[in-house]
Amino acid sequence: MDGEKRNFDQEAASWDAKPRRVKLVADIAQAIVGEIKLNSRMDVLDFGCGTGLLTMQLQPLVRSITGVDSSPGMLDVLGGKIQDLNLSNVKTRCLDVERGGVLEGSYDLIVSSMTFHHIKEISPLLEQFYNVLLPAGHLCIADLDFDDGQFHENNDGVFHSGFNREKLTGLIRDAGFRNIRCRTVARLSKPVPGGGSREFTIFLMTGCRS
Repeated sequence: MDGEKRNFDQEAASWDAKPRRVKLVADIAQAIVGEIKLNSRMDVLDFGCGTGLLTMQLQPLVRSITGVDSSPGMLDVLGGKIQDLNLSNVKTRCLDVERGGVLEGSYDLIVSSMTFHHIKEISPLLEQFYNVLLPAGHLCIADLDFDDGQFHENNDGVFHSGFNREKLTGLIRDAGFRNIRCRTVARLSKPVPGGGSREFTIFLMTGCRS
């Protein structure tokens, strides 16, 4: 995989049009709610929020949620949702950590859905997460198990062909997180190159700042 930049801005307007994508995020949201006791005192960061599919599911359950993404087009779509629903507890920030962007603020929970395989250097991002999490704050990462590069029709901007759970657990532990747990939260069948289809599994990995 060469990881060439993918133009998410061009995809933003039609991003929510795929029912399979919407259902996947709904499954991930349900899993997060099952793992973390969300409440009206919590401030949340949704890293790689895209059009806010996950943000919008969690926002009624928390005090505030900040959606961070490197794509202005994606954030424009989320901004439209915020405006249409007159939401006061959701805000957005355009930030590219791979171009030196630094996360700001303090959060009780950081969530990230299907974004990590687009991040070239995982460890520096995990360090940033640790720095902006409050003591006893939680981290929830949903992403693909190792997929041989078959999940995406176009692998531009993909730096990891899914993840080995043990290796990712080690990286999260090295960043200072504890009580790391992981379980399968979704299964998705998709056509693959060469014909036929394949089932892909998505895990949710959680950890706590010590």
